[in-house]
Amino acid sequence: MKNTALLPWDQKIFSTQELREKGFSQYKISKLVDEGNLTKLNKSFYENMEYCGEESDLYYAKAYAPKGVICLLSAAVYYHLTTFIPDAVDIAIPRKAKVSKKPDWPQMNVHYYTDDRYELGVTTVREGGNEFKIYNVEKTVVDIVFYREKIGIEETKEILVTYLKRRDRNLNRLLKYAKIIKCDNAMRQYLEVLV
Repeated sequence: MKNTALLPWDQKIFSTQELREKGFSQYKISKLVDEGNLTKLNKSFYENMEYCGEESDLYYAKAYAPKGVICLLSAAVYYHLTTFIPDAVDIAIPRKAKVSKKPDWPQMNVHYYTDDRYELGVTTVREGGNEFKIYNVEKTVVDIVFYREKIGIEETKEILVTYLKRRDRNLNRLLKYAKIIKCDNAMRQYLEVLV
């Protein structure tokens, strides 16, 4: 019986630890790499070449930035707040953390956040056997407004307008986050114009 029968088909990225917990020895892992069923991404993570689920660049975040949280335009795209397609995955990490090696593909933009900004509004998304951390929709909107000059005024306006049309919007949480991140004045100006 081939080793691939044991690899879950619905998980794209595995850490060495996860593979060991599933019963794979280092020898079996190396054999799967030699057979082309796994590709080594770095010293701690592998890509499942037998993966049969929905593809997403966001799944790679944990391999290259284990503490990374999907943010800014990548999060806005995930929540369908914008029609803009970024050319890289935006990832937030704590200011003192390091990313040892960024991949050639997918491209990743790493943003260093202070601890209070980094920890605010983090949620975990599970899709099949895959999971990634992402900021909730309100934190995403607040970050976009905070970095509006880098993001672009038109993109910021589109994201806010789309957010305000959502039935599940939470303006109290939005304003609370804006106050914590110290962009409540800018947020109130935008809301006065758009609401």
